[in-house]
Amino acid sequence: MNSDITWEALAEDALLLRFGETIDPATNARVHAARRQVQARWPDIECVPAYASLLLRFDPAQWSGSSPHRQLHDAVRTLLDDTSESNDIGREVIVPVLYGGEFGPDLADVARHAGMSEHEAIARHGAGTYRVAMLGFAPGFPYLLGLDPMLAMPRRADPRLSVAAGSVAIGGLQTGIYPQTLPGGWQLIGRTPLSLFALRDASPSLLQPGDRVRFRAIEQREYEQLAITGQR
Repeated sequence: MNSDITWEALAEDALLLRFGETIDPATNARVHAARRQVQARWPDIECVPAYASLLLRFDPAQWSGSSPHRQLHDAVRTLLDDTSESNDIGREVIVPVLYGGEFGPDLADVARHAGMSEHEAIARHGAGTYRVAMLGFAPGFPYLLGLDPMLAMPRRADPRLSVAAGSVAIGGLQTGIYPQTLPGGWQLIGRTPLSLFALRDASPSLLQPGDRVRFRAIEQREYEQLAITGQR
């Protein structure tokens, strides 16, 4: 049902759809289902998903009438009411990770906080299937839903001034991957050799909203080989 969606005009060319106020997989799945439906019907509308909202950027000149926002609102609402949610759950991307050691200096603290060994923490983190809820904070930074609640841990009280690109981290009930060297306060548990953001590429961000992500534990030798090839 879409009767609970609220609508807000943010600018003359922007309309925001709110699906709720919580961060949860079910609400985020509705956001991505709506995004796919709108993009399939109107490819020229830019759709920017977040945890529980969807921003539509559009050309007002393409929507006739005294209120382009109202015209778009009515058209999108009719579309969502008349179209069943898509079963397309996005691409699956496998992300190799070297856990612990110098690349995951907070892994021991995460495991201790969860009351388990580092080996079990790695296994639990790698066992999940995550959804890219949205991109934010920095270009290409994926916020991933699907973390095992046992691994949830608050952000660090003393954020680091520099976190290496590729660092895989936990912040609360989420996992994230730093696409560039950035400051950050999430708990670092490992690092991937994959390049998450390359401005020169036609699609700069390796991960896209709605994608599914699986983590695969690797050893030092494979990490070095993948880092040399510059694999995406």
